[in-house]
Amino acid sequence: MRRRRRNRLSGKAVAGGAVFVLIIVLLIIAIFKAERSLRPVAAMQAEQLARSSANELIGGNVSDFLAENRFTYSDFAAVLYDENGRTVSVEAIPYNINRVQSELTVRINNALSTLSSGTERIPIGSLTGSALLIGKGPSFRVKICPMGSAQVTLRSDFTSAGLNQTRHSISAVITAELRSSVPLYSFDTEVSFEFLLAENIIVGNVPAVSRYAWSEL
Repeated sequence: MRRRRRNRLSGKAVAGGAVFVLIIVLLIIAIFKAERSLRPVAAMQAEQLARSSANELIGGNVSDFLAENRFTYSDFAAVLYDENGRTVSVEAIPYNINRVQSELTVRINNALSTLSSGTERIPIGSLTGSALLIGKGPSFRVKICPMGSAQVTLRSDFTSAGLNQTRHSISAVITAELRSSVPLYSFDTEVSFEFLLAENIIVGNVPAVSRYAWSEL
């Protein structure tokens, strides 16, 4: 009788252990599938938040910088003419170009450091990809923090502005790397913005351009 009871007890223990292991395996599979389905949506949400945060911060700082300095075309380039009044070349002004790149880079990097305390709540339903669940359910925090540093370069572009006319635009191209972090995940996002600094309409043939100090032509 005792052997039968022991056998029954050992059989129940084995069966219970097998059920426990099965539950653990099923739980791991469910978590793995959930992770695979939620990660792309979480990445998209985090990237959108990083872009919107950077757009607001960088755009505001650039606007303030331009309002304080009120640049004109002659601050960055000089159009040279021959004895007949025809345009022969456009010369960059390196001092002002380098000054703007340096000052704007420092200003934006200082502003980016404030993003370390920026958070936003995203409902879990928004991570399912279902239109019915967007904005539903408990929420968790998405934290945006800077990674690396922003880079500022000035860009020079020539485009047609009509018959025998050329538009010369000078823009600041700002590229920054941000890291968005959510529970269990972190995502790196590169954002790039271009802001017009000055432009001029040049009458005549497209002139030769000094390549010194310009990042792109």
